[in-house]
Amino acid sequence: MYERMSLIRQFEERLKWLVETGAPVGPVHFYTGQEAVAVGVCAALEERDWIASTHRGHGHCIAKGVAVTSMMAELFGKVTGTNRGKGGSMHITDIRKRILGVNPIVGAGVAHALGAGLSAKVRKTKEVAVTFFGEGAAGIGTLHECMNMAAIWALPVIFVCENNGYSQTTPFEYACPVPNLADRAPAYGMPGVIVDGQDVITVWEAAVAAVDRARSGKGPSLIECKTYRYYGHHQSDDTKRYRLAAEEEAARSKDCIKRFRERMQRNGPLAISELDDIEAKNKVLLDEAVEFAKTSPLPEPSELYTNVLAPEKDLPA
Repeated sequence: MYERMSLIRQFEERLKWLVETGAPVGPVHFYTGQEAVAVGVCAALEERDWIASTHRGHGHCIAKGVAVTSMMAELFGKVTGTNRGKGGSMHITDIRKRILGVNPIVGAGVAHALGAGLSAKVRKTKEVAVTFFGEGAAGIGTLHECMNMAAIWALPVIFVCENNGYSQTTPFEYACPVPNLADRAPAYGMPGVIVDGQDVITVWEAAVAAVDRARSGKGPSLIECKTYRYYGHHQSDDTKRYRLAAEEEAARSKDCIKRFRERMQRNGPLAISELDDIEAKNKVLLDEAVEFAKTSPLPEPSELYTNVLAPEKDLPA
């Protein structure tokens, strides 16, 4: 868990530095601060399970095992990227890792996970599908339709809300009439739990329970993770326009990586020196990823028309 949280944090911080120094990586939405949610949930999954992501999806991809070298190359638009340089930050997909895709449309990934859950039930594979979404998707019709369908068909789908407090600049309490999104779960006939999204162990425990429920045929669950994004909605967003410095400071005092280190220092089993070794190894990995991205070739012009349409031989008659 610490290795993945550290890798996500270092990936995001390196990416922020690249953006600020003018690297050609396109528009990005930073995941910094929310690492415990992606890692805690994905740690409860098996390799065969599916996830659907959001526009803030780097953390989900890394937590599910996508190589940071190919992710960085994708951000640089290189042919060695996860999508051969055609997707960029908001369209990273890796079917080999059972990632249905990073999706820039608010709430749209929920329907993809619903489809994966329906497929798993029809094929009797015992696979589970997880959809991540922000509290900004709480009012999107797709979410409510999918929760309803998942419940009536008892699909193995887990709805994970990353409630970071703000839908771009709009506070959650301004846009939602109930204090917790999980309060809506009983209306759809599924359990809803609220967890501290800054504690990876707590997130993992809730995810394990939801995965066990889904895999045993008992249907969907909703997990609301209270978390916080340290930076703006996107790389150009100044949080000082709508957030108080004291609020941001209080959130950082509960940092998920800091708390994990404190837990290990108190109770083990890992020594702080071991955690430091993990940090050092991840730094080397990120150095290699950036170098790989910079030195990889750009796609040839002919790539413009490849992998756009399904091959005719694969299309139904």
